[in-house]
Amino acid sequence: MSTRTTTTRRLTVAVAAVLALGLGVTACGSDGGKSSGATASSDGSAASSAAGSGGVPKASGTVTVFAAASLKETFTDLGKKFEAANPGSKVTFNFGGSSGLATSINSGAPADVFAAASPATMKTVTDAGGAAGQPTTFVRNALTIAVPKGNPKHISGLKDLTASGVKVALCAKEVPCGAAAQTALKAAGVDLTPVTLEQDVKGALTKVELGEVDASLVYRTDVRADAAKIDGVDFPEADKAVNDYPIAALAKAPNKDGAAAFVSYVQSPEAKQVLTAAGFQAP
Repeated sequence: MSTRTTTTRRLTVAVAAVLALGLGVTACGSDGGKSSGATASSDGSAASSAAGSGGVPKASGTVTVFAAASLKETFTDLGKKFEAANPGSKVTFNFGGSSGLATSINSGAPADVFAAASPATMKTVTDAGGAAGQPTTFVRNALTIAVPKGNPKHISGLKDLTASGVKVALCAKEVPCGAAAQTALKAAGVDLTPVTLEQDVKGALTKVELGEVDASLVYRTDVRADAAKIDGVDFPEADKAVNDYPIAALAKAPNKDGAAAFVSYVQSPEAKQVLTAAGFQAP
């Protein structure tokens, strides 16, 4: 074989190798583009998953919720549903009078979410810089007269609460149910002296359950939740004392993502169904 032929073949092999290498680089670049696209798609799916169905964000870890006593039944139910929708999460509640809860939050109690029974109570937290963003009103609630089953004192309105021998329990004026009661009594022109003032609405309701009083002013939702033991007597002045319920994630929330997720969930269609079924009104 001649030297010229050998040289020609070597050049041909070299050119082929360069072309093959070029094609390989192009192919890698193409695959890299597809891989980046797949990653972006995957990230997009992850973000969608993190948002959850209906745009409700996902959560994990413990979410601590301070909530008005009148929310006990519904929020306990919603807490379980929230946990089911957010594997790895756990909701713990502190139910009580809204004013007492607000004081605890302002004093540094660790909490992620605050759901109050009145805007005035929530304002004590927002004024102290305790809320992360603007609170949202998610439900409303109206008062009714709670009486023992069968209504043995035949109470039909607020004026009957002043009758001789009728013992009445009210919430303290500092808590939302007490403030609403005072508004309703004033609208009815009724001057009432209760035998006891309770620190939350459940306390006032329990007095009726135990037979210690003949009536108490509580929320309609509380009577509905305790319908096996208590009857409710509606009165027209209740429409003048309807309470808005605001909810907010807290600025110092230990679980900020969980707080945002729970606040969002409480405003979801599923949660609204639970709240409406319990007797709460839409805001």
